[in-house]
Amino acid sequence: MATPNILLVTKGHPFERDAFFSMFDALDVNWTHVEQPAARLFFSPDNAEPYDALVMYDMPGIHFGAGGPDFETPTDVYKNSLMSLLEAGKGMVFMHHAIAGWPAWEEYAEIIGGRFLYMAGELRGQSLPDSGYRHKVTHSVSVLQNHPITGGLPKSFNMTDELYLSEVFEDSVIPLLASDYHFTRDNFYSATKAVTEGKMFDNEGWQHDDASNLVGWVKTYRNSPIAYLQGGDDPEAYTNAHYLKLLENAIHWAASEAALSWARDS
Repeated sequence: MATPNILLVTKGHPFERDAFFSMFDALDVNWTHVEQPAARLFFSPDNAEPYDALVMYDMPGIHFGAGGPDFETPTDVYKNSLMSLLEAGKGMVFMHHAIAGWPAWEEYAEIIGGRFLYMAGELRGQSLPDSGYRHKVTHSVSVLQNHPITGGLPKSFNMTDELYLSEVFEDSVIPLLASDYHFTRDNFYSATKAVTEGKMFDNEGWQHDDASNLVGWVKTYRNSPIAYLQGGDDPEAYTNAHYLKLLENAIHWAASEAALSWARDS
């Protein structure tokens, strides 16, 4: 396919900008960058029409303060616009911390296929603890099945990046990638302790069940093809040839007519 034109959305979580944007310069994509909250204007069929796919590296709906995060509820106008975009079949790729977006809007988690919880909360009728994180984990990623997103990748590859102990809706995603890391409470730190107490690497007194080791998947929502890649925090990942191939594949897939047809037929 021709080089896709993408809208790259950021804001809400710190990242090393030069290294991150250099990664996109190295991909076969034409990218336009917009930050939240201005990006919300593009989440409608008309305004998103110039772009073949949207790539989300943002975390909307969360405002961090000295006492912890405040959660914003999106307006009905924004929700309806996004749903119209999904009905129209716009492909979307969600990266890393985007899975924490719009915590006050449960349907957003269903769009992505899971949620990272900064604070304990309700999800799918369950009371859940805050999620866990661990920086600079060197782990092996295994390809679970043949797919355009995994094309050209070895059966397994190593990378160093942040991992999450968070909620993955395995019943509604098609798994593509799994990590060999152990997704257990002892290997992660509490997100709530980090954002409310400033304790960045602490899990004392925090409890969390073992979680999914899936780190990449695809799914549909309305008529849109959706991909999620848990990787993408560490500058070491930005220069990992296999991760770059994975990200480029995901964008090309989300922008393709084949993915759109698949989503419409699912």
